[in-house]
Amino acid sequence: MRIAICGGGLGGLTLARVLHRHGIEATVYEREASRSARSQGGSLDLHPESGQRALAEAGLAGRFRSRARPEGEEHRVLDPTGRTLVHHEPDPGSFSGRPEIDRSALRDLLLDSLPRDAVLWGHRLAAATPRSEGGCDLAFDSGHRTGCDLLVGADGARSVVRKLLTGVQLSYVATLVELSIEDVDRRHPEIAELVGGGNLWCVGANQILAAQRLGDGSLRVGISLRATDRPLDSKRALLDIFDGWDARLTTLIEAGDSAPVPRAIETMPIGTRWTSRPGVTLIGDAAHLMPPVGEGANQAMLDGAELAGHLAANPADPDAAIRAYEEAMFTRISPIAEMSARVQAMMLSDTAADDIVRFFTARPTEAASTG
Repeated sequence: MRIAICGGGLGGLTLARVLHRHGIEATVYEREASRSARSQGGSLDLHPESGQRALAEAGLAGRFRSRARPEGEEHRVLDPTGRTLVHHEPDPGSFSGRPEIDRSALRDLLLDSLPRDAVLWGHRLAAATPRSEGGCDLAFDSGHRTGCDLLVGADGARSVVRKLLTGVQLSYVATLVELSIEDVDRRHPEIAELVGGGNLWCVGANQILAAQRLGDGSLRVGISLRATDRPLDSKRALLDIFDGWDARLTTLIEAGDSAPVPRAIETMPIGTRWTSRPGVTLIGDAAHLMPPVGEGANQAMLDGAELAGHLAANPADPDAAIRAYEEAMFTRISPIAEMSARVQAMMLSDTAADDIVRFFTARPTEAASTG
């Protein structure tokens, strides 16, 4: 059985790794030119019941612990005046919670666990065409063509594979603008002290200015706003939005080494399902695009591990394996998508500061992991 995984993100790589452990070959087609072609983003926390469980299925739990940063669970929440509302500090060196790991380090861990020829770089899927006899023909922007018996769409928010299963439309729910600050401890010690060892949220009405420490000594700054069409690609435009905020907070924008990079945050409707189709399925954002509040990567990795488990348990009937995976995934994802939507709305509400403080007080571990 020829298995094609379109997308070399965390979900697709986890699927390929767990299949490999079961002696099942799969080819990952990734649009990026190489593993170092672009930045992989910030840090994420791996949840024991999802991301860490997937890594255990992949046989990589020990390697994860050697690269993770439990101190990254530190979380500070401030108001626009700089007053501390919440300060969550993890137990030093403890892996009992949801330790942070840089996305790039986690992706490298997964890539290094696969055969060298398992990932084909520079393969952006242009079209997938079902065959009458089963399987799909695949065409890539590069001109390369191939076929497969089983196609897994791990190709993210704008999934090409998704169109084979559902015509669901995405909704624009928020705007995220990102900047980065390199070598923060040496170049900006006052900012390093403000952020601490993990995450900082500065929360106002309908807007959040956040910063996240990475393992390489840099900071990733993120500005979350309600959906807007106003231009946000300059520091001046961002500083205008935070006019009147404490100057210690807005230095996070002024110190940015990169130009601001705005992007639309889109989601799929909660409860999205499709009728199972032989030889094709979806994982991760292709299957259940949610707001970025701490669940997306974790659920994508668990999707990959669970789909691989079903395929390994029923190799003679992959379509039955797909149906079993999809039904379990739909059931698991629906309440998580509902929770993610509530958290997203809370974070950008008129009363966000009060709501977030109550959220942290009620569920400190879960709250500290969002972002």
